[in-house]
Amino acid sequence: MIAATEWSGVFLPVTTPFEAATSDLDAEGFGDNLRRWAAHPIRGVVVGGSTGEAPFLDPDELVRLTDGARAALPPAVRLVAGTGMESTRATVRASRAVARYGAEAVLVRPPSYFRAQMTPEALREHFLAVADASPVPVILYHVPKFVPVDLVPELVGRLLEHENIVAIKDSSGDLKNLGALAEACAGRGSVLVGSGAHLYAGLELGAAGGILAVALLAPAESCAVVEAWTAGRMAEAGRAQEVLGPLNRVIVGGTGVPGIKHALDLLGYAGGPPRPPLRPPSPEARREVAAALERARLLAAVPAGGSGAAPATGGRDVR
Repeated sequence: MIAATEWSGVFLPVTTPFEAATSDLDAEGFGDNLRRWAAHPIRGVVVGGSTGEAPFLDPDELVRLTDGARAALPPAVRLVAGTGMESTRATVRASRAVARYGAEAVLVRPPSYFRAQMTPEALREHFLAVADASPVPVILYHVPKFVPVDLVPELVGRLLEHENIVAIKDSSGDLKNLGALAEACAGRGSVLVGSGAHLYAGLELGAAGGILAVALLAPAESCAVVEAWTAGRMAEAGRAQEVLGPLNRVIVGGTGVPGIKHALDLLGYAGGPPRPPLRPPSPEARREVAAALERARLLAAVPAGGSGAAPATGGRDVR
């Protein structure tokens, strides 16, 4: 069993680059991105999460991403794969598949299609069955924005009594709920913040770190929040958090996956297009993304009248 401290710190829910012409996986770009992110003191990476366009991935693609990520990442960087499906059977099958290809934990959202029947007892039975069958630890995923089923603190606390359920990612954006989760999980498992806007506040409330889309754009600043907080340098942590809040609000919250991918293109990563039916960001959204990166001092100044900017330092050529 991996130590509980391994489920702390900053995890990156990485995007999935696709080829523009075919919408096939861009394996080379994916590997290049991972190696660049791994140069920062991140704790781990999540493939096949919401930011990775999980609903649009084929099962074999999730396995390929897992395999490619493990090959590209240093051994010390934990690898998590999103395996939440609508049936318990499919979730178990996906969890076993990614474990064979190097995943060290799985991130599992609750089923939601038959929402009215997803009672606390049904959810408890589902997650316990997944935890019993999964060869690797399970991280619960609470993301009511996309999956309208609540994992309430009382249920989460009971689930974390299972030795193979080790943490929860809370993307509710509700600090009161985050605090209640931290209290329910104390001594049983880790709470990981799902919003970069709330990383500092989450640490204050007892979170152990975060799985943060904004950290794809500002990995150094995201890691600095956790490192400074852990060392008791609260002012330093607060200054780093001031970078994350506006980026999260404008890009992650405001433009979603298409805008995050455009931002990555501007920063020299392999961003690329989203997979249909998601559409590329509008010209206005592109300008907002570039301006937010410039304000965060992650980009050179945007040329007058332009909608883009050059990478600030040594980035990969935009595809």
